[in-house]
Amino acid sequence: MTQPAAHDDDRGPRRDDHTGHEEVDAVETVEQLVRRQLSAALGGGRGVLESAVPTVAFTVAWISTNDLRLSLTVSIALAALLLLVRLVQRSTPQFAVTALLGIGIAALFASRSGEARDVFLPGILYNSAYAVVLVGSILIGRPLVGFVIGSITGDLTEWRRDKGLVSLCSTLTWILAVPCILRVVIQYPLWATDQVVALGIVRIGLGWPVQVATFAAMAWVLSRDRTPVQRRPDPPPATP
Repeated sequence: MTQPAAHDDDRGPRRDDHTGHEEVDAVETVEQLVRRQLSAALGGGRGVLESAVPTVAFTVAWISTNDLRLSLTVSIALAALLLLVRLVQRSTPQFAVTALLGIGIAALFASRSGEARDVFLPGILYNSAYAVVLVGSILIGRPLVGFVIGSITGDLTEWRRDKGLVSLCSTLTWILAVPCILRVVIQYPLWATDQVVALGIVRIGLGWPVQVATFAAMAWVLSRDRTPVQRRPDPPPATP
């Protein structure tokens, strides 16, 4: 019995054996590409949760006990537990490690100053820097999300030739930048006036809920599937 002719599966990307990059099906849109890559980069819902749990734990413990050492111990223990679960399950520990590192840096700031408010200082500094990078990338015509697309297609700058792609990536980059700006504008005055309880409450409100709203907004933009992928034609075969 003869085997049926091999054919390409149009349900997803294929990997090029020569370049190692994923090939994009002709029917796939930019929005689909970015959805897939952002999901991988953020670790899905579990990755986002792992990033948020230690900070939420510290905030709740501080509001409940007003004990800096105990609050730091609880948050670090939870971050370590999340990492242990990852290791036991033999799944990627990237996001759990990031969470543990983040709360570790926060603990270092607070321990050196002896002030609970400084647990939130690294986050304020991080969001400030991230907002500057995101907005700056838009202003110079190289929105940061575009490089996510470039990492998929194998050419980090090719996407800039497509005005539709640049516009889409600028919109997505703004969606990422706005929460960072809000966190700095709202949290810094509270930090400067030593409002630890308010900082904790605001941190929770501007953390997970805003994160969900941000991803929902990005998902809505990406769900429209309107921007076709434009690729350079393959070079002609070399003549002998």
